[in-house]
Amino acid sequence: MCAAAPFGPCRKCRGFGFEMETDRKGQLKRGKNCRRCKASGRRIRIGRWIFNRAQRLYREGTR
Repeated sequence: MCAAAPFGPCRKCRGFGFEMETDRKGQLKRGKNCRRCKASGRRIRIGRWIFNRAQRLYREGTR
């Protein structure tokens, strides 16, 4: 899964890139940009993060 799709939707904003707020009438509206994903709506998957770290560690160790 991590090789085919290394990025998944952000857990905080659910992939929107911003938080949803309600106005005084109770209708949904766009809120502030998501700070966790920096308004991209994407996050790196845990398996891909581990793979990237291992690859970087191997690359730096063999120099």
